[in-house]
Amino acid sequence: MNSPSEPVDRSGTRYSRPAPDDGYVEGFATNLYHDRSFDSPAAKILPGEYFVTQKEMVLVTVLGSCVAACIRDTESGIGGMNHFMLPDEGGKDVASNSARYGTYAMEVLINHLLKNGARRNRLEAKVFGGGAVLESLTSSNVGARNAEFVLNFLQMEKIPVMAKDLLDSYPRKIYYFPNSGRVLVRKLHRVHNDTLFSREKEYRSRLSRSEVAGDIELFT
Repeated sequence: MNSPSEPVDRSGTRYSRPAPDDGYVEGFATNLYHDRSFDSPAAKILPGEYFVTQKEMVLVTVLGSCVAACIRDTESGIGGMNHFMLPDEGGKDVASNSARYGTYAMEVLINHLLKNGARRNRLEAKVFGGGAVLESLTSSNVGARNAEFVLNFLQMEKIPVMAKDLLDSYPRKIYYFPNSGRVLVRKLHRVHNDTLFSREKEYRSRLSRSEVAGDIELFT
């Protein structure tokens, strides 16, 4: 059985994972805690992370320009969430680094779901984020590109999008209950500290320092 660090596509072909120092590495979230508001085990998903579970728990993330895909098997309740941003194009065509990285970020989550017993034909998705919340990113339409990418990817993969809250000009806090598919979205019209912005800026900086490794393809 392959570990999360050895993603495989749905034909069973393994593709290479970027080196540990690469900004493109998607990490399995390790920030687990007990959420007192919901009296539930919880996992906090930071930029560049994802999480998959078979348990009754809540997955939590805060999104600015990044997007999160919440995907689950509607029968087994196996589900997960990612949190990613497309890197800048850097003058390259749209099918190069940016699309390859976005595909990688989505495939890592889907492959981990399938490895844990989810069935491809029972997957559904809910997607969030892509807000124009950082002035430094607004001119390059990063949030809009993230939102467009995730919807196009899911359409090509034939995974139905059951709910979405994308774009606009505010951050969002997402609470996802994969066992039931329930999602709560809290719109953060006021952000009391710059933690969200500093995390996304640092994540964007990591992306800009690295190149995609390995061959990643869309499988429809």
